[in-house]
Amino acid sequence: MMLAPLYLVDASIYIFRHYFVLPERWHSEEGYPTQAVYGFLSFLLSLLEQQQPQFIVAAFDESLGSCFRNDIYPAYKANRALPDEALAFQLNACAEVTKLFGITGLASNSHEADDIIGTLARRGRTAGHQVIVVSRDKDLAQLLRHEDLIWDFGGGDARDREGVRQEMGIWPEQLADYLALVGDPVDNIPGVPGVGAKTALALLAHFGNLDAILAAGEKVAEIPVRGAAKLSAKITAGREQLDIARRLTPIDENAPIGEAQSERKPIMLDGLADFCQRMGFGKAPLGRAIKLNQPDT
Repeated sequence: MMLAPLYLVDASIYIFRHYFVLPERWHSEEGYPTQAVYGFLSFLLSLLEQQQPQFIVAAFDESLGSCFRNDIYPAYKANRALPDEALAFQLNACAEVTKLFGITGLASNSHEADDIIGTLARRGRTAGHQVIVVSRDKDLAQLLRHEDLIWDFGGGDARDREGVRQEMGIWPEQLADYLALVGDPVDNIPGVPGVGAKTALALLAHFGNLDAILAAGEKVAEIPVRGAAKLSAKITAGREQLDIARRLTPIDENAPIGEAQSERKPIMLDGLADFCQRMGFGKAPLGRAIKLNQPDT
């Protein structure tokens, strides 16, 4: 018997979306701007109103610089700055309001939000849930199995495995190998010099996965792309960094997060009222939350 869907929210994506887009028109009692908190709170309210999820977990990133991937490659995400005091305040406030909404929020010093989501997705499928990954990060598409969906809430329709293949030109399980080949500048992961997106897609379409590509040797010259004759030499020359990259790009589905409660609890209305006061939001969010706690009225 299929259980209700399990929604897995990539929290940081939606926090930063509002941090950079909304004006600094709200401020906390301490004087910090709270536009990201307001935007994230509104996002959660809309998600709960529209979907009424019974099972939902939010994953947060707290491993910048301390992730296990930094042990493999110290330059991993070295292009990103740690949050300053004002941003850290908003990130902590977003975790607080997640709990007030009755939603479990998880973070790890050693693993990223992607890994937390991957671990929960694996567990959720085993328990009998359809998994719905709520994110705009295409890297998370590699998690999709069977009936799973990835959905940028507020940004378009949900996509299944076939939708990912149509959009990206590869199946979800090929995405980590694709990123290892072309690199990922957002995460400061190097790719193979001279192997761009079109070439990587052609390689994966022909050989299926990175192991088969590495075993193919001179046969990679058979793929129908410009410069195919030089591909074997390029892959050989880039083998060392390719070996590193392929350890960085897959999502770890065994993050050490312990047992995690996924069933949503009622909104803590008193706590939310105090929170909105402290963050300078007024009473409008509280009114919407009261209705959510009374879905049958």
